[in-house]
Amino acid sequence: MPICTIHLLSLSVSLPSFFAILSSTPLQPLTIARVLRWIILPTSLSTSPLLARNIHWDILLILPSPVPLPQPLQAAIQHHWSIQAGVPARLLKHYDAKNQRLLTPEKGDVPPLTGSLEKGPLMSESSQGLELSPELLRWIEGAPEGRDAVSMLNLLSFLPGKKEEYFKYGQAFADGAGSRRGGNAKIVGSVIHPERSAGEESVVSGNERDTEPWDEVALAHYPSLWHFADMLASADYQAANQRWRVGSLRDTLILCTSEVALLDWREKGGVKL
Repeated sequence: MPICTIHLLSLSVSLPSFFAILSSTPLQPLTIARVLRWIILPTSLSTSPLLARNIHWDILLILPSPVPLPQPLQAAIQHHWSIQAGVPARLLKHYDAKNQRLLTPEKGDVPPLTGSLEKGPLMSESSQGLELSPELLRWIEGAPEGRDAVSMLNLLSFLPGKKEEYFKYGQAFADGAGSRRGGNAKIVGSVIHPERSAGEESVVSGNERDTEPWDEVALAHYPSLWHFADMLASADYQAANQRWRVGSLRDTLILCTSEVALLDWREKGGVKL
């Protein structure tokens, strides 16, 4: 099973400078994305390296290999956290073409909103349970990226014996609760943690470890933030979320990102921001 490395980067240089350096390396990323905001904060795992110092994460970089970042790129990074996962080869086959179609859809590809936001949306005080909160809705209303595709980085740690329950949630997501809003789990993998060795999780200024490992990583696509909100506010999605997802997780995080144009970056040595 191919190994992918998920990197979160806080930069010491401007975004254009970072992309110029990245284009000079031999790396062929699966995903380069600008970090927009946290949707769900972890509560026990990776909280020290990800949250403790109030680091502003700039870039999500997913590479189809366990190769370390080249030195010129490391010099442009202030903070760095990474984790590796085994991803089924079938998901990576023709990934670039499939992802490009998701990010630049053709007519008829994107489903319409279901209207859950207009029909008495289900709301919660917090989005920590993957529910729509007033604060999250206000942010979506004001986000310049509101109509553009977004990619949600998910990390999951399961409670003992609850992994199968989460799979039922995943099936419900794929069968309709997520897919009818254009939701697509385009990368899913099992986290690799060989004896908690160096390289699984790190920060440039030092190494920090968690007492419990993450189990799975996923990158989920939504056609827009409004499609994501439409899903969270819906009764069909929340039925699956509350029944199978919430009670199966020891911890989780979701980070909202906006992918950049890989084809433009590869062909022109730059990227549209």
